[in-house]
Amino acid sequence: MVLAGARGHGRWHLANLERLQRQGVVRLAGICELTPLSAREIPEGLGEPAQSADFGALLDATGARVAVICTPIPTHTALALTAARKGVHLLLEKPPAPSYAEFRRMADGVAEAGVACQIGFQSLGSHALPAIRALVEERAVGEITGIGAAGAWARDEAYYRRAPWSGRRRLDGADVVDGVLTNPLAHAVATALALGGAPRAEDVTGIETELLRANDIESDDTSCVRVTTAAGPRVVVGATLCAEEPGEPYVVVHGTHGRITFWYKQDRVLLQRAGHGPEEFTYGRTDLLENLVRHLTDGTPLLAAPEDTGAFMRVVEAIRLAPDPAPLPDGAWRLLPGERRRVVPGVEALVAAAADTLALYSELRAPWAGAARTKEVSSR
Repeated sequence: MVLAGARGHGRWHLANLERLQRQGVVRLAGICELTPLSAREIPEGLGEPAQSADFGALLDATGARVAVICTPIPTHTALALTAARKGVHLLLEKPPAPSYAEFRRMADGVAEAGVACQIGFQSLGSHALPAIRALVEERAVGEITGIGAAGAWARDEAYYRRAPWSGRRRLDGADVVDGVLTNPLAHAVATALALGGAPRAEDVTGIETELLRANDIESDDTSCVRVTTAAGPRVVVGATLCAEEPGEPYVVVHGTHGRITFWYKQDRVLLQRAGHGPEEFTYGRTDLLENLVRHLTDGTPLLAAPEDTGAFMRVVEAIRLAPDPAPLPDGAWRLLPGERRRVVPGVEALVAAAADTLALYSELRAPWAGAARTKEVSSR
């Protein structure tokens, strides 16, 4: 196995690979980085894998059957196709591509090559998802009226300086689309679409966006999106990286007789329904790389195949095509000097209200949101 991109979020993959290597599930044969990792950067249990800045040459030299790609967003398609042409199966980090055209080029190329590809939406490996779907099918909360999601996180100004592409919509003429809904809180979008029965591109019939920014960046850091689906339920996601008090992101399934709340990073579910007291459950999770290995060895279905993230990529495309995010007026945000981060007072309540009411920020009368609203974008 080869890992492309071992710093930043790639460190999580290194730790996971060490765990799986100790269990005998995989063996890390190579690391692709522009600057080689020092011995101190490589977990002890991984030994001394080969290192190279040339991904294709490293795949050839190691004979790897599987590659994990955790590199900057604009590089995903080219690297995925390099691996696919060599018959190497993939775990590709989210977002899989910065545009729908690039996503299709990647997904079609992978399919033509006959290799397996898993997209790195780890929340889709949660055992809570089938449990929630079972509750929905048995009408535990009545008829489903919509799916909401809320993510109120905080990122300091250094976060947007961590890499040249951070917080950018474009870089050197190439799409990046590194916004709050497409990268840091992409799991909220993908998980909400999955629970809304609309994971694939053809499940989406329309998209509305409101993209805003408090930080001095090109992309959005405080945004919401509403997706109209062929299955019926609307999906609304409110998200920000400017929370004063950051909290756990969640998805809520609204029914006529109750609701199901899913804190997807914790695999925790709260069931609230008429005539019953609240019930809380915690579930396990299947690691996506383990699932990919099992798919290759015994045919276990993939949990996050490219086609099952097509609806998410429709959202990415709508955000890419939308006007550049509107800057929040100076009075709408303030700087926390000790933490060097910008916060939008009251935004946590606004994000929660969007998930609760399935309304966009402008419909909730946020005074700074109206100018950012796009018309519904047809995805057909």
